[in-house]
Amino acid sequence: MSRTVKSWARHGLSLLLLITLLGPTLTLAADRCLYISSYHQGYAWSDGVERGIRNTLGERCELRQLDMDTKRNKGDAYIQQIVEKTKHLIEEWQPNVIITSDDNAAKYLIQAHYKNAKIPFVFCGVNWTISEYGFPYSNVTGIIEVAPLKPMLEQAARLSSHSLYSAYYIGADTLTEKKNFSRIQAAAAELGITLEKRLVSNMADWKKAYLDAQNQRYIVLGSHSGISDWNAKEMAQFTADRGQIVSVTNHDWMMPFTLLGFTKIPEEHGEWAAKAAIAILDGTSPIDIPIVSNRKWDLWLNPILLEKSAIKLPRKLTRKAKKVTTQP
Repeated sequence: MSRTVKSWARHGLSLLLLITLLGPTLTLAADRCLYISSYHQGYAWSDGVERGIRNTLGERCELRQLDMDTKRNKGDAYIQQIVEKTKHLIEEWQPNVIITSDDNAAKYLIQAHYKNAKIPFVFCGVNWTISEYGFPYSNVTGIIEVAPLKPMLEQAARLSSHSLYSAYYIGADTLTEKKNFSRIQAAAAELGITLEKRLVSNMADWKKAYLDAQNQRYIVLGSHSGISDWNAKEMAQFTADRGQIVSVTNHDWMMPFTLLGFTKIPEEHGEWAAKAAIAILDGTSPIDIPIVSNRKWDLWLNPILLEKSAIKLPRKLTRKAKKVTTQP
């Protein structure tokens, strides 16, 4: 055998060995999944969605994450900047599928820049309706976030001893909270209850709204995310000391400040979105995956608020509800 042939044989053997050793890694890295969160890590809803995505995807694809952080940064200039950064990442990395969570990514990224584009998107956590974004597109599928409004409002009305047919909604002054209020207001109207809103940007205004609401039939608490100076420990003590009427929420992270919670499960959204992404990686077109709504919810009870108030709850409800066992 000539020296050249022997050299190629040795190199060929080395190359074969290298391919064998790196084969699993190369296979895993072949597909690229990008997760774009509208909000930030540390926000309870986003963290739950992320857990669902990561646990479901496993090692099916290489996963990168970009947090748009538009819950804390709501200005037009910042949003334009983060959208450009996100587009640059997409164009540079060329992911095979993109998962987004919540409304701002749907509005400012998918609708504005990727309608019927080649790259597939799976959205989750979009509140209540997708009509304002024109979904579905040929490259988009997803899961809509809906809350158990009727059970929450009906239970609050049954537990309230007040004769008034009006209630308060208190939340942060954000796009998501405005959408949430509109839906809850419509559901309350069907029950003959007028729902007044107080959307605020700081703790002082939140406290004032909460105290004003003590003269109402009950309180619906939206999310505090978007209130920049929120102090969870202080607000938990404040609501325990001053809360004398029924309060309800759809957000589990609001339970330290609320008597009862009828809460969505963020992991459900992440798991569904990840499964849809896997199906797309395996060859299914997004348009062939029907858009769905979440189906699960939890019932929560805050024993500290219950103990400090004069509110009496049915034993059946207290047995069934999950208890808040930790405080901020």
